[in-house]
Amino acid sequence: MDNIQHTVGKYLVSPLIKNLDDGRFAAAVSIRSGRGSGMHDRVMRFTPHFASHAAALRYAVDEGLHWVRERTAVRPASMACAALAASGFSSSSRQLFRGNSWPRKN
Repeated sequence: MDNIQHTVGKYLVSPLIKNLDDGRFAAAVSIRSGRGSGMHDRVMRFTPHFASHAAALRYAVDEGLHWVRERTAVRPASMACAALAASGFSSSSRQLFRGNSWPRKN
């Protein structure tokens, strides 16, 4: 197994390539974050099989880095507000999340 790892922020992306019986290669990627008891490891296995080890490796790395970039992309505040408004999250709903003003049962 190759020891090729990419660190992106808090994530460690590690491709996993397996040689199949038919001579092709299967690709997977491990995306790890956190440390100790707070560590989380997500493993994604991909359905396409590849003719070469290099192609499988490239695919696994690309998919893992794409997953990380989607989750670490900084969205401008205006886009976040527009997304909230589009989802029907009203200003009265926002009031519920400020301070300790959660609705209480009677």
